[in-house]
Amino acid sequence: MDFTVLAVAALANWRLAHALAAEDGPWRSLARLRAAAGPAMACFFCVSVWPALPLALLAGGGWRVLLVVWPALSAAAILIERAAFPATFVDFAEDDETSNVLRTE
Repeated sequence: MDFTVLAVAALANWRLAHALAAEDGPWRSLARLRAAAGPAMACFFCVSVWPALPLALLAGGGWRVLLVVWPALSAAAILIERAAFPATFVDFAEDDETSNVLRTE
């Protein structure tokens, strides 16, 4: 697998996951989808897994490659999200009562 394909797939996965988890979309369609799907659609970690599967399939390779690339694309999207929007994530502190919260709004 070419590194360029993997990098483009990682960026595409981040873009799709970010749109699904944080943006309203045209005519608030993504916001309505998030409201209908429940709290799992608001979690970027959860959302980044699902666009990664078709992108891993498009990236090519056999089943062994798919099993490695699928979570790798999700992890890459999470790293990009953390780098682009660090205030979205809360640092986990042992004595903080909000240590189980990923996002603050």
